[in-house]
Amino acid sequence: MGESPVIPHDRLFARFVKSSDTFRVYYKGKLVFKSKEDRLIPLLEYIDTFVPQVQGVVIFDRIVGNAAALLLKKAFCLEIYSPLGSEIAARTLSELGIKYHFSCTVPYIVNKAGDDICPMEKLSLGKSSEEFFQTICQLRSKR
Repeated sequence: MGESPVIPHDRLFARFVKSSDTFRVYYKGKLVFKSKEDRLIPLLEYIDTFVPQVQGVVIFDRIVGNAAALLLKKAFCLEIYSPLGSEIAARTLSELGIKYHFSCTVPYIVNKAGDDICPMEKLSLGKSSEEFFQTICQLRSKR
């Protein structure tokens, strides 16, 4: 018996887009984590559970702003696929050496009201991956 064939990322992405999941992580072609939570919650849960044991993953996320881009480095992500990403995230991902595929690119991610930049995108500006991760950890510990 041979191993099951690895499904190309673009086909996995098409399945992800049609699903109700908001976040999926694949390692060596196998689904290791998925979530229906929104915002940065799934990415932070993944980091808490799998990092640093699992490295070199491909991630599918509904929205990728700069906050997520910085955290993707912490998640040891090699490649990210998303229906929506910000220009700021694209620059950050390029600088971090993470391949990205956005179906639609916008200048920045907007807040829930749609009248300003997303608070997490704003908070992440000018920070390194580690600085932003520490900032998020501090915010989470205050809850």
